Amino acid sequence: MRRYLAEFLSDPRVVALPRWLWLPVLHGMVLRTRPARSAAKYAKIWTAEGSPLAVHTAAQTALLQSAMPNAKVSFAMRYGEPSIRNGLDRLSGCARVVVLPLYPQYSASTTESVRDALGPGMAMIESFHDHPAYIAALAANLRRHWEAHGRGEKLVMSFHGLPKRAVALGDPYQRQCEETADLLASALGLRKGEFLVTYQSRFGAGEWVQPYTQPTLVELARSVKRVDVTCPGFVSDCLETLEEIGIEARRAFLASGGGELRLISCLNESPEWIDALAAILRTRLAA
Repeated sequence: MRRYLAEFLSDPRVVALPRWLWLPVLHGMVLRTRPARSAAKYAKIWTAEGSPLAVHTAAQTALLQSAMPNAKVSFAMRYGEPSIRNGLDRLSGCARVVVLPLYPQYSASTTESVRDALGPGMAMIESFHDHPAYIAALAANLRRHWEAHGRGEKLVMSFHGLPKRAVALGDPYQRQCEETADLLASALGLRKGEFLVTYQSRFGAGEWVQPYTQPTLVELARSVKRVDVTCPGFVSDCLETLEEIGIEARRAFLASGGGELRLISCLNESPEWIDALAAILRTRLAA
C-alpha cells in the first residue's frame, strides 16, 4: 500500500503542488499514516479473488476479447501492477495499438496522467462521457436494478471530485460529468428534481467541485427515506464505490435519519457495457 500510494501521490497530475513543497510532506507525513488507513478501508471490501477493481477489470478484458476476436486485448493499471508498460508489452507485434483509459470523463489529473505514461505518438481515446453505447449501458444497469429492487425517492449520481481550481483553469471534467448525468437522466425519463449530481473522494484541504456527496446525503436523510446512489464515473466497483458510498456514506445517511440507501452496482461485467467497450474501440480502430 505504501508503494502504491507513493507512486500515486507523487504524480504531479494528481497533486499539483510544487515538488519541493509537496514531496517532503508526502514522505515525511502522509506516507507514515495514510497507508494503514487505506489498508483498513481495503480490508472491508477485499474479496477471495483480490481487489474488486482488479477482478472486474480482468473479467471485462476477457469478455471484451471474446467480443473482439480479431483484436488483442490487454489491461493495465495506471499505478501499481500490471503496469502500463507491461500491458503494452503484451501487445507487441500488433500493427496498431489504441489505449482506452477507463475514465469516462476527461480530466488532466487522470486521462493526461495516462498519456504521460504512454509517451508521445500513442493513439488514445480521451473520453467517452457522451457515447450513446456508454449511456445506454448505464441506463440498462439502473433499470435492471430498479426492476429487481424497486426505485428510491431520489437518484444521486455521484462522480469523483476534482479541485475547483482545476475547473477554473479550464479542465472540462465537471462539464462532462454534468453532460453524462443529463444524458442518463434523459435516457431514464427522469425529470429535474428526481436526480442530483454530486462529487465524492476529496483529498486535502482545498475546495473541490460541489455539491459534495456525503453532506448531500445527510441533508436528504431529513426528508427522504430511500435514496439510490449510482456512480457513473466508475465503470468498475472499487474502494470509492463499495467503501466510500456503500459503507461510509450509507452509515452517515442512516445516522441522520434516512431509511435506506441502495448503492447501484457499477457497469462491471454487464453485457451492455462490454458491447459499449467494443463499440467505442471499433469506432477508433476504424478511423
